[in-house]
Amino acid sequence: MFTLIDHIGFVVADVDAAIEHYRQAFGIMEWERIALPERHADIGVARMGDTLLELIAPTSEEASFAKFLREKGPGMHHIAYRVDDIAAALAELRSRGVPMIDREARPGIHNTLVAFVHPKAGGQGVLVELVQHQSNHHGEAHA
Repeated sequence: MFTLIDHIGFVVADVDAAIEHYRQAFGIMEWERIALPERHADIGVARMGDTLLELIAPTSEEASFAKFLREKGPGMHHIAYRVDDIAAALAELRSRGVPMIDREARPGIHNTLVAFVHPKAGGQGVLVELVQHQSNHHGEAHA
């Protein structure tokens, strides 16, 4: 089902401050900034080989992850795995009784489809995102 780790998402209070930290501490200099006002999110992404680092900050309390930041503070929010066929992956997960947040895929950034598995699935406590790229460009970002 999973073909590789697509990205790791981190919730931060301030994307610019987090980017500056990654630049100074780790030498990751190239970042793309993405504003998603409809999702109440501000995002910074950087490529590391085949994996993307995704820094996400809520721009209002309406952001789906604002509660996470408020209650747990900044930190790792989710891990995203690439799949070739997200509809088939979702059907397979449902048939296995895996609890889902999304029953159907929704648009992600950079021409992707995304869906989330519930973090309580299997008692793992990790939010899992499925990502399908809708083009042949495997080096694209997602949210």
